[in-house]
Amino acid sequence: MKPLFTTSLMSALVTTALLAAAPALAQGPDGKALFMKNCAACHQASGKGIPGAFPALAGSKFVTGDHAAVAGVLLKGRGGMPDFSETIDDRDLAAILTYVRSAWDNRADALTEDEIRQLRTTLGVAQYGAAEMSNKH
Repeated sequence: MKPLFTTSLMSALVTTALLAAAPALAQGPDGKALFMKNCAACHQASGKGIPGAFPALAGSKFVTGDHAAVAGVLLKGRGGMPDFSETIDDRDLAAILTYVRSAWDNRADALTEDEIRQLRTTLGVAQYGAAEMSNKH
């Protein structure tokens, strides 16, 4: 009986550990961390930007508005802002946009990886990594 008890106990412990870890494993990328790495130098950690140079994202109706418009800026660039279509993948772009649309009292819904992928097609923007792939023979 002792081996059966030990096996059952081990199974229960493994199952409990996996269930406890599931939410962390299911979570996507950290939009705030990605924003801090890729965007905060210009738009500032506060989202207030630098007047006359980099627009504020905090309280921006553009940022909280149309999904395609705001995502299009990250995919194609705008004015002095570079495009990130070949440097940040769709999952991370969605995480950044979702963070920006919900940070600093902004209240807007999330964007998904699938939406970003569809917008690439609509806007005629190459899929992430396409430039690197085309340079390989």
